[in-house]
Amino acid sequence: MLTATTFKRNVLDESNQGPAAELLQGTLTTLIDLALNLKQAHWNVVGPNFRSVHLQLDEIIVEVRAATDDIAERIVTIGIAPDGRSVTVSAESVLSEFPRNFHSVSDTIACVADQLKTSIDEIRKAIEQMGEVDPISEDLLISISSQLEKHLWMVQAQEVV
Repeated sequence: MLTATTFKRNVLDESNQGPAAELLQGTLTTLIDLALNLKQAHWNVVGPNFRSVHLQLDEIIVEVRAATDDIAERIVTIGIAPDGRSVTVSAESVLSEFPRNFHSVSDTIACVADQLKTSIDEIRKAIEQMGEVDPISEDLLISISSQLEKHLWMVQAQEVV
């Protein structure tokens, strides 16, 4: 349930406030889960080229965490309380459960690429709907998707074809 503030000067009219917040909230949930899953991969990757993948995952995590903060702050800016609680992320994330235990570099790369692709797909769905509702939020989503798409390219370029 969305909880609105009583700001006197809302940046969106009430008819767009809820729809924009819902789209952003879905992205927030996905990105929080993505960051957690990337950290799981970071801790448990083993094998040849371990170090470069380990470090690359940390670089991606930094950007994903910054994006979660940008999304949450945008939700607040439009007058709604964001929900980044673990119970919400667990219940609403579209990402598959990340495998537990140690994984080879190649398995880690494949899992991370899949998680990135799913996240990008979700953000692109939100972008398609956001244009009519809030172009500022749409721009934020486009920027985040662009960053993730670059990371997807760099991750999957390491897969053996």
